[in-house]
Amino acid sequence: MSFIDQIEKRRTIYAIGNNVTVPNAELEALIKKTIRLSPSSFNSQSSRAVILFDASHVKFWEIVRETLRKIVPEAAFEATSNKINSFAAGKGTVLFYEDQDVIKGLQEKFAAYADNFPVWSEHSSAIAQFAVWTALSEQGVGASLQHYNPIVDAETAETFAVPASWKLRAQLVFGSIEAPAGEKTFMDDEVRFKTFN
Repeated sequence: MSFIDQIEKRRTIYAIGNNVTVPNAELEALIKKTIRLSPSSFNSQSSRAVILFDASHVKFWEIVRETLRKIVPEAAFEATSNKINSFAAGKGTVLFYEDQDVIKGLQEKFAAYADNFPVWSEHSSAIAQFAVWTALSEQGVGASLQHYNPIVDAETAETFAVPASWKLRAQLVFGSIEAPAGEKTFMDDEVRFKTFN
């Protein structure tokens, strides 16, 4: 498949299961390699990841559920809990972090760009997220990107021994594709693009 074909294949898959045929060790190696190869400003390599499979994956989504139980109105909690069940039904989750110590170090070393490094860090994280998502899709593994940070940050850090300098940015939940993504629509190019020669 061409790179464009791989991008086109990558979709948000909500109906996931744990029937993934690729072994955990191979998925782990793929995720690590993909993040390692993802570009970052000044080659800062600020992206970090906690890779959760099986029981640890379910444990994370239980943290999310119980955190939400404290803030979601009781009348709405069943729908929220069902959504968490759909994520927990998957095979794993990649927790994407950015190391704030790296960013602070760059701000001190290159003071003229200090305000930009947090923004560039977000760019690096987004690139890593997209790259891993696409790499998993290439293996026939479905995924969706979630954002339950910052409400789960503290308990997640304690549970999985995450360094204090790591800031949680996103959660990519993945698993077997149990139902395909819906049709994707696109806005008109005239609204989105300008080209000049």
